Amino acid sequence: MTGVRVALYPGTFDPFTNGHLDILRRGAALFDRVVVAVGARLGKQMLFEAAERVRLIEESAAAAGLKNIAVLGFDGLVSGFARAQAATVLLRGVRNSADYEYEAVMATTNAKLAPGLETVFLVARPEVAFLSSSLIKEVVRAGGAADEFVPAPVAAALRARS
Repeated sequence: MTGVRVALYPGTFDPFTNGHLDILRRGAALFDRVVVAVGARLGKQMLFEAAERVRLIEESAAAAGLKNIAVLGFDGLVSGFARAQAATVLLRGVRNSADYEYEAVMATTNAKLAPGLETVFLVARPEVAFLSSSLIKEVVRAGGAADEFVPAPVAAALRARS
């Protein structure tokens, strides 16, 4: 392959966790450019608006020293947004067998929608494999602190909402 290798890392990232940051950091080491695609996910109960999620991910990536990252909001099909960003790879994190089963179906669907678009799975590291945005939301809604589970900019935003 010649040229710049662009990977798209899609998700709602509500909120962005240390697990997401780990996948982003590892993806940034593998690809020339990683575009974090922050989905609007209309109709779903969201903790943060899309623009705020974009800002928090940008701040988290900057604090981690990641330079080859772009963070953009999107609405619609991931495969179409990947093409618009000249991405040839979808970057996905997999924590367990349930994640793999879901992601394998999505990878096959995206490959049908956009031939040539590959999906690369990175297995979550054990220290963050238990993390999910849903878990963080439950902790915060129950009055708990999520500081050790999310990057500092996200922790500050979560504390500001309490």
